Amino acid sequence: MRVYYEDTDLGGVVYYANYLKFLERARTEWLRALGVEQTALATEHRVIFVVRSIALEYLKPAAFNDELVVTVELEGTGAGQILLVQRVTRGTEELATARVRIACVNTATFRPVRIPRPLTDRIGNKT
Repeated sequence: MRVYYEDTDLGGVVYYANYLKFLERARTEWLRALGVEQTALATEHRVIFVVRSIALEYLKPAAFNDELVVTVELEGTGAGQILLVQRVTRGTEELATARVRIACVNTATFRPVRIPRPLTDRIGNKT
């Protein structure tokens, strides 16, 4: 992804909260690459994913017009959650790392539920 002017702060670097957007987009594309559309999860299985926790380490700043790569790596799964490691890089430089726990919840109640079997089959079971 490319850093746009709107992503930066007065100092000309990416505003810290915008890394959360970058990570979210990468998770969406990760699911899409697995053949999973979040809208389909909501309509067909009545579930959505929500971020339960995130630990984000900022290592180096990104700036306007930088080309970034944001990765998603499966660290583990449970009945109703997925643990991911995400990295933001610019070339060979690691700019940020995150551990993200996402929970599967029912769309009506927002209470935790099991991840639908078709999705766990695609993600794999790494514990």
